[in-house]
Amino acid sequence: MKPYYITTAIDYTNAPPHIGHAYEKVLADAMARFQRLNGREVYFLTGVDQHGQKVQKSAEKAGQTPQDFVDGVTAHFTALWDKLNVRYDGWAATTDIKHKRVVQAMLQKLHDCGQLYKKSYAGFYSVRQEQFLTDKERGPDGQYGEEWGEVVELQEENWYFRLSEHVEWLKNLIRGNPDFIYPPHRANDVLNSLEGAAQDLCISRPIERLSWGIPLPFDEKFVNYVWFDALVNYVSFAGYLAGEVGNEGLPEFEKIWPADAHVIGKDILVPAHAVYWPIMLHALGFPDHQIPKLIVHGWWNVKGAKMSKSLGNVIDPNVLSDTFTPDGLRYYLMRDIATGYDADFSDERIIMSYNKELAGGLGNLLNRSINMAQKYRAGVLTPGDYDDEINQALRQTVAEALPLYLEKMNGWDIHEGIAAAWKIVTHANAFVDSTKPFSLAKDPAQAARLDSVLYHLAEALTHVSVLLNPIMPTAMVTARAQIGWELPQGFKISDLKWGLLPSGHQLGAPVPLFPRLEIAEEK
Repeated sequence: MKPYYITTAIDYTNAPPHIGHAYEKVLADAMARFQRLNGREVYFLTGVDQHGQKVQKSAEKAGQTPQDFVDGVTAHFTALWDKLNVRYDGWAATTDIKHKRVVQAMLQKLHDCGQLYKKSYAGFYSVRQEQFLTDKERGPDGQYGEEWGEVVELQEENWYFRLSEHVEWLKNLIRGNPDFIYPPHRANDVLNSLEGAAQDLCISRPIERLSWGIPLPFDEKFVNYVWFDALVNYVSFAGYLAGEVGNEGLPEFEKIWPADAHVIGKDILVPAHAVYWPIMLHALGFPDHQIPKLIVHGWWNVKGAKMSKSLGNVIDPNVLSDTFTPDGLRYYLMRDIATGYDADFSDERIIMSYNKELAGGLGNLLNRSINMAQKYRAGVLTPGDYDDEINQALRQTVAEALPLYLEKMNGWDIHEGIAAAWKIVTHANAFVDSTKPFSLAKDPAQAARLDSVLYHLAEALTHVSVLLNPIMPTAMVTARAQIGWELPQGFKISDLKWGLLPSGHQLGAPVPLFPRLEIAEEK
């Protein structure tokens, strides 16, 4: 089977990361971990977008060279991914010489086949978004909205890509491939954006106005503008044209392409990823079946409003990670949003998810299960022959969780995948309440039943530790250490069967997995 190739948007290095960045990378990391656990070889690529006018201006303002400036900002991103246990296989930095070689080779190919041309253009230009605007971007009042920032009238000569020649092809691709964009309703947004006269795409800036970029190989007076730089990372770091341009140490492109999932935010679906990117690939000769799939996630809002530095409502994931642990934050981000839709960040909700669900639900279940086994049986499990309907019901819940979990995770319903695993946690906690091991321990005649109850709890927790591994990898390793069981080499989710723990298995020492937090309420 082809390796599972998953990417994220590369983050623009003009400001440190916020919770939206953290969500996207954790989402991709959770899927990458799930696919590995599901038996797939995985190549996970993420990185940073380091060129552009905003970076050049920010560097000048900071009194630094652009490279020093982006290196400093990039360090904030890599430190956060390390803290949140985001384990990528490839790192895309657009200042990397390997990337520059591929960008220039692609541009040369398009130039040679007549897909690029030079012309003079006069129009309105958004300094913030670094793009020329058309009448489609005007609001009902005829003005350009505040999202465009400073808008200036500009006339200059530039190079253009014949985007308009491929728009009909793209419409047919979208209509004929319902799995091209997830969630499916986003495809309508793309088709709506393609209505009206198609425009060609400006792909350069004069070097006297923007020097921080990749020079065009056929015209040294211009540098490449964002799209043929940033978007190309998905193929340049996957080994595209590696032999032709002399790149080494990259994956074998023919082995991993196309990407199974480009994970992006809804704000960069149109036009960048759903219009420019597939058309760029099509113009280069990529067949329809090699156009990558788009996984489009929503935003984390704060009290219904999009996070913005100007509003002062940007959420720092470093602070949350320090408070709720990296895995506590990962759990909240994956549990409280449906992939493809928006969610509202809530202090109350993240506190409840940690204290009630993680500390009070899963953590307490693990702690008291091991504590009882240690207290009553010196931590040694003996399943024995005792059985009853209460035991059977728990085993059934464990068995039914797996197919539901696989279905939901494969379908990008990560929050529902977690819910499928959590049914075991809920049932196991109720199982303790109904079987009352502490009472059974007082009656020698109930010894066989107590052995069975303690075994069922440890076995159920072992299954939970596997299912939740993609979401909370560090905590689940810790949980398995307390259970005294490690994931065997090559173990797959499909290998989950009742009886993972043998008779005579020795449990480890109980340590609170998620210590309860006492957080003072703001007055």
